[in-house]
Amino acid sequence: MERGQRRLVLLLSQLGDFDSLEYAQALVPVLPQLESAGIAVLAIGIGDEAGRQRFCAFTGFPLECLEVDAEPELHRALGLYEGLQQIGGPWPNLLLMCAGIGSPGTLAEVLRGYTGDRSAPQRIAEEETIQAGPLPPIQGSFFARAGGTGFQRPFELATVRLRNMSEVLGHWRTYVPRDDFLTQRGGTFLLEADDTLLYSYRNRGILGFSATMARPLSFLDPLLS
Repeated sequence: MERGQRRLVLLLSQLGDFDSLEYAQALVPVLPQLESAGIAVLAIGIGDEAGRQRFCAFTGFPLECLEVDAEPELHRALGLYEGLQQIGGPWPNLLLMCAGIGSPGTLAEVLRGYTGDRSAPQRIAEEETIQAGPLPPIQGSFFARAGGTGFQRPFELATVRLRNMSEVLGHWRTYVPRDDFLTQRGGTFLLEADDTLLYSYRNRGILGFSATMARPLSFLDPLLS
């Protein structure tokens, strides 16, 4: 990440957070395009080495592009949102944020995962089989019967999120070694070769890692077109 090229720096929340997993999964398919465009990528998440290894194995995100820190020191230095900080500790605050309290946009984004979104791309290929938690394996063609193809169908994103949740809950202490920072949110910073800030976004809620969640990487379009 030396100066002399454009850099995309992601400050992720806990590695087991919905936002961290979805952001990595959105980025993986476009990493070759970013490399061709001369944009280096670095993600920094809250966790440890075991979580780093598991996170990359599950999402396909390159190990060399992910660093971890046990505490969100850089998040604090950049003034990123710590999340709800009411009395009761991280778990009650996290649950309140999941209910939309101190977490703008969360409930609408949850609902979008169930209702579908014609402005968002299809998430599961027709021939793909997805295993999501307690549900039986689901063939991608099932969603075509439920709504069509070429866009995000009803329940499609919710199924992806259920798969992510099942993975994290099954390996909780690997992804989240400490509960102290469950509510900490992240941010996105795109730097020019001379360190000029080209773009930044600071997450204010759960399931809000992008200003345009239907197409979370749309801020990169001018650089990749």
